[in-house]
Amino acid sequence: MRDLAEKWSVAPDWRNATIEVPGLKIGAVTGLHQRLVSGDLAAWAGASGFDGPAVGAFGLAEGIRYSVRLARDRLLAVSITPNGMATGWFSQGFAVTEISAGLQVFEVDGPVLDAFVARGTTLDPRQPSASATLSFAGISAIVYRHQSGLRIHVDRGLAAYLWTWMETAAANIAAGSRN
Repeated sequence: MRDLAEKWSVAPDWRNATIEVPGLKIGAVTGLHQRLVSGDLAAWAGASGFDGPAVGAFGLAEGIRYSVRLARDRLLAVSITPNGMATGWFSQGFAVTEISAGLQVFEVDGPVLDAFVARGTTLDPRQPSASATLSFAGISAIVYRHQSGLRIHVDRGLAAYLWTWMETAAANIAAGSRN
C-alpha cells in the first residue's frame, strides 16, 4: 500500500523554527492561551476582565492579553497566562471554547514587513479593518500587528504549508533586495 503521508511537508519543531533573511525574521510563537468567544461580546468582556476593544486586521494588539475580532459576534482571546475563565456556554449569552491546540501562531518582523504582507494578501496593511480574519497566502488566517511585528494565526493543519510559503516568500524578498 502506498504511503500517502510522504507527500505532506514535515512540520518543523516549532519551538526552534526561524526564517531569517536580510530585513525579515519569522518565527513560531508557542505557549499562548487562545480561546474562541462567540455571542454577546460585551457580556464576555465584563465577565472576563479583558481590557480594551478587540483589534481587527492589521490593528495593533498590546499587552500580555488582548482580543482579536473575527466577526461581529466572535473574537479570539489571546493571553500569555491562563485567564482562569471556564469554557462552555454562559447564561449571559456567550460561549467560550479552548482553541490553543488548534491554532499555530507565527510572528514576522523587520523593515521589509510590508513587502512580505504584499505577497500574502491584496489588503493594504495601513488600512486596519474590523475583522482580523482574511485570506493570507491563499488560506484563511487571523492577521494583526503585535508590538513591532505581525502575528498570523492559522489552523494547525495548515501550519507546515504556510511555513513553506513563508520560506519561499522570504527568499524571494531577499533575492529582490539584492537586485
